[in-house]
Amino acid sequence: MSSREYPDRPWVGIGVIAFRGDDVLLVRRAKPPRMGEWSIPGGAQHLGETAEAAARRELLEEAGVTVGPLTVAVVVDALNHDEAGRARFHYTIIDFAGRWTGGEPVAGDDVSEARFFPPEALPGLGLWDEAIRAIAEGRKRLAG
Repeated sequence: MSSREYPDRPWVGIGVIAFRGDDVLLVRRAKPPRMGEWSIPGGAQHLGETAEAAARRELLEEAGVTVGPLTVAVVVDALNHDEAGRARFHYTIIDFAGRWTGGEPVAGDDVSEARFFPPEALPGLGLWDEAIRAIAEGRKRLAG
């Protein structure tokens, strides 16, 4: 078991919904939780690191991409319980939204794939409902 599994408190996760035109960047998770699933790039905030710095670091580490100004899109609680009902994983996730400024998607830390998808491709990817909501909200917030 890792310290993130069966935690004594929620972990703070930071995500970035990166848009290039209408397309959104997604990564395929290579580790639990949600291993093998497409999701918004992100990861755990480090002690002493600001949320925005964590967002930019995770985006670069996981996908090799940079974005301009960030805005908070959503805050989500991701809970995963075991068969006995105990919280196996608990992340409080802050998802930022920003517009792509550079880099081509390349799979980095903790992911097996990274790429931009057009809006019409999203329904076929099996995204978590909260990811779909976050992408829609990020789009709205960046549109002004």
